[in-house]
Amino acid sequence: MTEARGRVLIIAGSDSGGGAGVQADIKTVTALGGYAATAITAITVQNTLGVQAVHPVAPAVVEAQARAVLDDIGADAMKTGMLGDVAMIEAVARLLDSAFGIPAVIDPVMIAKGGQSLLAASALDAVRALMIPRAALLTPNAPEAAALTGLAVETTDDLRCAGEALLHLGARAVLMKGGHIAGDRVIDVLISADGETSFEGPRVDTRHTHGTGCTLASACAVGLAQGLALDRAVARAWDYTAQAIRHAPGLGAGHGPLDHAWMTRD
Repeated sequence: MTEARGRVLIIAGSDSGGGAGVQADIKTVTALGGYAATAITAITVQNTLGVQAVHPVAPAVVEAQARAVLDDIGADAMKTGMLGDVAMIEAVARLLDSAFGIPAVIDPVMIAKGGQSLLAASALDAVRALMIPRAALLTPNAPEAAALTGLAVETTDDLRCAGEALLHLGARAVLMKGGHIAGDRVIDVLISADGETSFEGPRVDTRHTHGTGCTLASACAVGLAQGLALDRAVARAWDYTAQAIRHAPGLGAGHGPLDHAWMTRD
C-alpha cells in the first residue's frame, strides 16, 4: 500500500513561513496522494517579506536523516532543494549514489524569492559536476539556468538553448521554467533525449508566488514516485502548481504562499 502511494524523500531547507522549502514539498506530495519524508539541510528564519537568517545543518546529520529514511521506509523518488554549499552537495551526491535506481528531481535552488542567496557562489561548480549528472529531472528557472550554463536566458528560445546545454552536462531531462521570461504567457519547456514538450498558460498577475519552484519540483517527484511517465508527471505537476497560484490565500505583506490544498476546496 505504501509503495503504491509513492514515497518521496525530500532533501531541502525548512521555511518557517511555510510557503517554500520542505513545508511546501510536504504539502505538495501529500496533496497529490504521495508520502513525504525529509532530510532537513538548513533552518531558515523567514516569512513572506524575506529570509532573515539561515542556519545550516551539518552535512553528516543530513546524511544520517536520509539514510534512516532509506533504510526503513524507503523511497520511490528523491527531491533536492536548498543545499547551500559544497560540503552539503558532496554529501547529497553520496546519498544519491547509494540510492541507485531511485530517480532524483534536482531543483538547483540559488536565490530566495526576496533575493537572498541560498547557494554559495563557490558551490556552482559542484552543482554542475555532482548534481546535474545525477538528475533524472533538473528544474532550473531562467536565472539558475544562466548561472549554470553561462548563457543569456532571456527568451523562450534561450530556455531551449540552455536546456540543451544542461542535457550535455549530464541531466537526463530538464524542465526549463519560464516564469522569469517577460510576456503575458508563461511557457515552461521539458527537454529530454525523447524530444521537447511545452507547457503554456496565462501569467497570473500576483505577488503570491513564494514556493512555486519547490512546489513544481515536488509535484514532479511524486508523479515519478507513483510510476507516471515523465511527461505525464510534469503535466500533472504543472497544472497543480498553476492552480495553487490561482488559489493563493493572500497571506502576508510580501511574496505570499500558494494554496497547496486547493483541490480540497474545488
